[in-house]
Amino acid sequence: MRKTILRAGALLGALLVAAPAFAQEITFWSWRQEDTAVYQQVIDSFEKANPGITVKYEAFVPDQYNTILSTALSGGTGPDVMMVRAHGALETVAAGGYLMPLDAKTVPGLDTLPAPALAAETSGGKIYAVPFASQTMLIIYNKALFDKFGIAEPKTWDDLTKAAQTLKANGIFGFANGTATAWQNETIVSAIGSSLIGKDFYNDLMAGKTDFNDPRYVNALAKLKEMSAYFPDGFQGLDYPSAQQLFASGLAGMFAGGSFELATFKGLNPDLEMGVIPAPVAKDGDEPLVGLYFDGGYAGNAKTQHAEAVQKFLSYLTTKDFGQVFANKLNNVSPIPGVTFDNPLLQKVAGLDDHSIPYIMLVHFRYKEPSGSVLLQTAVQKMLAGESTPEDAAKSVTDGIATYYEPFQKLKK
Repeated sequence: MRKTILRAGALLGALLVAAPAFAQEITFWSWRQEDTAVYQQVIDSFEKANPGITVKYEAFVPDQYNTILSTALSGGTGPDVMMVRAHGALETVAAGGYLMPLDAKTVPGLDTLPAPALAAETSGGKIYAVPFASQTMLIIYNKALFDKFGIAEPKTWDDLTKAAQTLKANGIFGFANGTATAWQNETIVSAIGSSLIGKDFYNDLMAGKTDFNDPRYVNALAKLKEMSAYFPDGFQGLDYPSAQQLFASGLAGMFAGGSFELATFKGLNPDLEMGVIPAPVAKDGDEPLVGLYFDGGYAGNAKTQHAEAVQKFLSYLTTKDFGQVFANKLNNVSPIPGVTFDNPLLQKVAGLDDHSIPYIMLVHFRYKEPSGSVLLQTAVQKMLAGESTPEDAAKSVTDGIATYYEPFQKLKK
């Protein structure tokens, strides 16, 4: 009897020692403080399906996140799972060897995601993150104001001009946008000009047959300058939060921006009814286009002590269950196949994405310095301030990128 008790005691002791080895806590960092409650719901669902794994979510101020993350990773620490940027911005952490390479064996479900989404999280031929959202550059409009003044959804450039004129004649700004916040100057080029830029120009650009001095691109910049006549008075000094407030409060009829604005505008004004349209075409029959990019992904730390738990969590973030929460609780377009949207406006955005060109500078020219984004933002700011022409803007962008981009160098010869 005594031996039995001793054996039982030894077994219990062994189990007590072994138990912590099975319990794994992983940390998850994000720049989305406003999404904490939703991510906690996601984590609760994951933990329920995966006993023994707990996930601790921590969110940081967005404009400090990159620095905080890079500092932690370079110091050999950091979170087990983290939100990372996409395209060129991914390179900072991927090239340093800080991220865990992913594939369909380690993260089941990864291979169900669209190739362009995975490409956004790829560096050196390896995938380093599960993509979480696409963002669409388009024009958002105030439905109540359009209805009040009898404005139909603009399809052509002439339609857009007439809509802006009608709004202005009734004491409403055509667009709420300002240019004081630099990154907004890149956004408005894509939101307003994608259809004018066109797929043919984009394909020629990628094939090395042309650069941004191309008349098709210059024309899009010229039309943007033309439309700035319907921006708010003093728009050169208008920053991004103030522009958002102008639109949300009904003082402007349209906003050239991203699909990520929709949730923000609803938060600022729950009664605001919005519509979305692609960039207007030059003439009937042309293909209307939006600008498209993938916003970021979920990555694993290459030095995590809990690789299996991290991979299970990342795999969960590829599932339709998660995609539905992401779409309907966070109001974003998920790249996960089969996801549907409770919000009809998001459903429309997802449909517009079927006719798109990439958000060019972010997708292709943020890998080296000077980045295409910084060049374009500065050039557009000067152009809309009347300090340069569309031709000048296009040339400055091309010349800057040509310092390291061989196809542009060849075109100059």
